[in-house]
Amino acid sequence: MTLTVTDETFDRDVLQSDIPVLVDFWAEWCPPCHMIAPMLAELAEELDGTIAIRKVNTDEHPGLGARYRIMSLPTLMLFVDGEPVQALVGARPKARLLKELEDALSR
Repeated sequence: MTLTVTDETFDRDVLQSDIPVLVDFWAEWCPPCHMIAPMLAELAEELDGTIAIRKVNTDEHPGLGARYRIMSLPTLMLFVDGEPVQALVGARPKARLLKELEDALSR
């Protein structure tokens, strides 16, 4: 399940997670953000229990975008043990995203 996080829930739902978390920084006006949303929902089900997928609307929570220096949307940021380990900017096919996640987690 893809869960929306806010300024109030980010630390609990992302930084304190027991498993890696892929955060989708997006905005309503961003066409590529809408393009990847169904794919991220699929991945949330497929990866359930191994990688959590969370969404942050940067228009509603600009402080989080600023905190992680989000300059372009969509930006997918992978957090492991509360630390950002990789940022992926722009839409990409599912197979490529899975490969990038696998590579980042195997370091």
